[in-house]
Amino acid sequence: MNKKKVGIIFFPAFDWAISPSHPEREERLLYTQDQIKEEGLFDFENILQFKPLIANELQINRAHICVPDVDSQATISHKISAGGALKAAELIMKNKTNSAFALVRPPGHHARRVVHGNRGFCNINIEAIMIEELRKKYNVKKIAVVDTDCHHGDGTQDIYYHDPNVLFISIHQDGRTLYPGSGFTDELGIGKGYGYTLNVPLPPSTSDYGYLYVMENLVLPVLKDFKPDIIINSAGQDNHFTDPITNMNLTAKGYAKLNELLQPHIAVLEGGYSVEGALPYVNTGIILALAGLDYSNVVEPDYNESALRESESIINRIKVTVKELRDKWKMRDEIQHNHINGREIIKTKRTVYYDESGITEYQNENLFICENCNSFYIMESTGDYYKIAAFVLNYDICDKCRSKAEAIYKKLTKKHFDFIYWHDKSTDNYGKI
Repeated sequence: MNKKKVGIIFFPAFDWAISPSHPEREERLLYTQDQIKEEGLFDFENILQFKPLIANELQINRAHICVPDVDSQATISHKISAGGALKAAELIMKNKTNSAFALVRPPGHHARRVVHGNRGFCNINIEAIMIEELRKKYNVKKIAVVDTDCHHGDGTQDIYYHDPNVLFISIHQDGRTLYPGSGFTDELGIGKGYGYTLNVPLPPSTSDYGYLYVMENLVLPVLKDFKPDIIINSAGQDNHFTDPITNMNLTAKGYAKLNELLQPHIAVLEGGYSVEGALPYVNTGIILALAGLDYSNVVEPDYNESALRESESIINRIKVTVKELRDKWKMRDEIQHNHINGREIIKTKRTVYYDESGITEYQNENLFICENCNSFYIMESTGDYYKIAAFVLNYDICDKCRSKAEAIYKKLTKKHFDFIYWHDKSTDNYGKI
């Protein structure tokens, strides 16, 4: 392995937890911090530590419509967690390191475009905030997100469901057996983004072998075709065999091998709730893999390879899923054409439950289709406390579609809404009335 310079951004968020006994609390990273120091990782000249930034309102608005505003949904800890991801992006784009790992909390990949509260332990989506920074500040054109958290990355999927320039691949425990109950192979995107979302639902008890099969036979070939400028690993670790809230059998070596194969520019910690049994080992393995160092001695005390290995029937199910998704990827232009099929507007209805906040949201979305651009969409969202409308104009919106959006916006009144949001990515203009 060739040694590479890796930047570590660490933020355990001492002052934020959902509750003192909640799985998502500051102890998640304290054992990891101790393990990294005890193993002497910072003695390696190519493993460097950096402080996080603090995400500001503009950076958060690029990814979210926070209801009623950013400060209502994001504490200072959330802003610093997102700032850890922003620092990782800065290290890569300024060529200070070859890769970067944001070891931060709170996590974010369940936070969707519209945010009424906390769901899946997430308020704001730290990867999406980082992605928008990469696009706006550094003019990065094509980005791939490979989400290896045990739970489907439904928030990241939602934010980029329309976008053909952000490839989203989620490898997760089958949603029929785990929160948030989504992430199936027929969830492929919408509009011109159709075909650029790939979900790999895995059976419970999948081990290193199954995950590596998916990586080698689906993810890497798709990435080779897509040719992203930046690869991001949404590096949740709750698919470890000791995690208390999931049912998978991935090991620290398995995680390390995944990152060795994927070679992400940036990794961002998401879930992972085996505070002592998993996180210190997994994070050590990932750091060593990113740094091009030997990780073969990173072994958990209760590791038993033969006991963890999945059955042949599970492997066969994974192979069927991989083949289905490979075929869909190869036919993405054709299936996107059939999906759009001359439609001018694609209408979508969704119900979103915020499990931590106890809020139910009802969404009605109208996505306008244009031959010349990725156009815009209008979202009507009703939560327990607010009813809002939001206009989201995409980066490449043409003059004709902009005029159409402005005309509809001018006709809309606050009579039926608490707030009306205008989010224009092309001009970096985010406001509300």
